[in-house]
Amino acid sequence: MEKVCAAIILLLLAVTHGVKGFFTTIDAHAEECFFEKVNAHTKLGLAFEVAEGGFLDIDIKIVGPDGKVVYQGERESNGRYTFPATMDGVYTYCFSNKMSTMTPKIVMFSMDVSDASAPKEEAEQAESGDNNKLEGMIKELSAALSGVKHEQDYMEVRERIHRAINDNTNSRVVMWSFFEALVLVAMTIGQVYYLKQFFEVRRVV
Repeated sequence: MEKVCAAIILLLLAVTHGVKGFFTTIDAHAEECFFEKVNAHTKLGLAFEVAEGGFLDIDIKIVGPDGKVVYQGERESNGRYTFPATMDGVYTYCFSNKMSTMTPKIVMFSMDVSDASAPKEEAEQAESGDNNKLEGMIKELSAALSGVKHEQDYMEVRERIHRAINDNTNSRVVMWSFFEALVLVAMTIGQVYYLKQFFEVRRVV
């Protein structure tokens, strides 16, 4: 029973502390960078979604402690990248909005850091039996729950984006309908005035 309770506590800790979610606003011609200090053999994951601004695109770059680019993408709306840390040090995540002239962007992103087991630890775990099977199942469940949490966050952001687009479209339709009504009223008044002038009988003195 104690082992099961400990496993449940481990699961909760993995779910609540393994993922860091953030929102950030990136102004036009600006770049925002975030840093994660990890040890070698650590598994890193980055998931992001552009929530608001312009064409919902952003430039992204991931740089390792040695200054080498791990990943670089341009004008991406969303993405999810997972890679192992090959060395100790600080990994840098940069979101760039330098291609935008005047529109800021709001980006939702999460950084997932999970410790990878060393080969020796894996060998020891393979020999221990049922306890390690339970731990393995808990780790798989924790990863699945983290994935579900990411998907829920993305769906929430996408729903907000689509709602904003719908609201904007509805506002434009209302304004266009109002403009059409004004044009029709103006044309009606103009036609009445023209016909009145056309059929008016002028007296000759």
